[in-house]
Amino acid sequence: MNTPAHCLLPRAFDMTHFLHLTDLHLSVGTNLPAKAALLDRIAGAIPGMRFAPDFVVFSGDLTDRGDAESYAALRPIIDAFPVPVVLALGNHDRRAGFHGVFGAGGSDASHDHETVLAGVHVITLDTAVPGRVAGALTQGQVAWLAQALDRHVGLPKLIVAHHPPKTDAQALPWTCLDAESTEHLAVLLAGRQIVAILSGHIHMNRVSLWRGVPLVVSAGLHSVIDPLHDDGLRIREGASFGICRFAAGDLSVNFVPMMPEGRELGLIDAARLRAFA
Repeated sequence: MNTPAHCLLPRAFDMTHFLHLTDLHLSVGTNLPAKAALLDRIAGAIPGMRFAPDFVVFSGDLTDRGDAESYAALRPIIDAFPVPVVLALGNHDRRAGFHGVFGAGGSDASHDHETVLAGVHVITLDTAVPGRVAGALTQGQVAWLAQALDRHVGLPKLIVAHHPPKTDAQALPWTCLDAESTEHLAVLLAGRQIVAILSGHIHMNRVSLWRGVPLVVSAGLHSVIDPLHDDGLRIREGASFGICRFAAGDLSVNFVPMMPEGRELGLIDAARLRAFA
């Protein structure tokens, strides 16, 4: 029996931990204090985590309107994280506003980039299409991705893209990448050592196996969509992020609820937990 390509991952690095945050939708004048407090809570929790993350990924919709003022307010919050942070853009972001604060000037260039963190080659794609809700990749981005995937041979790849690939032919077009971009992505990732694709956009926690590749979508830090409501969209209060652990080819994801804060029903100490049979 053939082993899936995503399981053929090198064991040179024992373990990699990272956080997956998405869909912050920060906006000066409306929700800045609440969003800043939420991110401060997450950043402040990192030093006390049992397995401290090696890096943090934000998979798009950093701001709600893409204005430079909101990115300027976000910048010091991001800089306060105690580990490296990877930023992607979503359909609510605006490239000129983002680059004016986080890049070199107000360029309108697509924010595609790559880096190596904790033994993982992180490749970030800008799937936003100006003026649209749906996502896509240009031919230039497809060519760039093909070249990026050939770099850092031997390292597992983590793909960050705000819009998830189209996994269902019946899916509404705005919820994902278009069919052509999805197919380009499938062809390029086939046979590669892929840890996962990290996405957001749909405001719903969802983990699936797409073309043999783990696809992790987080509900994000703004609101959640009720999956039990089929007639339109029911938007509920909610915020969460993912704690991801990658070790010896295995990936696990725990979604951490941040809002609303649930009432504590009990607390079992560590010694008692260890005593359970």
